[in-house]
Amino acid sequence: MGETAAIVATQDVRPPAPIRTDEFRTIRPQIVGPEAPEPPFPIALHGPVQRGFGRGGKDLGCPTANLPDESITPISTVAKTGVYYGYAQVIPPKGGKPVLRPEDTKVLPMVMSLGWNPFYKNERLTAEIHILHEFQSDFYGVEMKGLVLGYIRPELDYTSRDALIDDINVDKLVALNSLDRSEYRKFEKDPHFDLGIMD
Repeated sequence: MGETAAIVATQDVRPPAPIRTDEFRTIRPQIVGPEAPEPPFPIALHGPVQRGFGRGGKDLGCPTANLPDESITPISTVAKTGVYYGYAQVIPPKGGKPVLRPEDTKVLPMVMSLGWNPFYKNERLTAEIHILHEFQSDFYGVEMKGLVLGYIRPELDYTSRDALIDDINVDKLVALNSLDRSEYRKFEKDPHFDLGIMD
């Protein structure tokens, strides 16, 4: 699979991400991964949602939930940088603040970027999860659980914000298509999630 994200993070100079080309976009598959997850997947993640750079929702139309550094070790030590797919769940806090609707706490499809976001030239490794659901409020500090089930594509650099947005939108479709297989749908009911709150 190549060098893991954690190994790359220890290097003084990270290898530059390839520039996304128009050819790459035209040859992108609409479904990725084998018919059932294979090692190192599934990879379980959990931690409190923390504030990121604030670019996802405002700049890209794709709000993300960031996990703290210590919460991404399970994936950074076994996987390379790139875009991944799986399921995620926001766990409502006791006391009901912030306010989450019942539909907000279901196990939902997600895409996740693991890396340095070369277009924005981040200085540290991050895992940014975009849950494919319309939330009405922020949920910073709330516990989130995720199961990463497969790899979509490598981390890329972009010559324009529009090209990045185009790829993000394709990533979302690829994630939904790839999860729409019986061996992947099983993970919606995985014991990693708090299934009792979905009733």
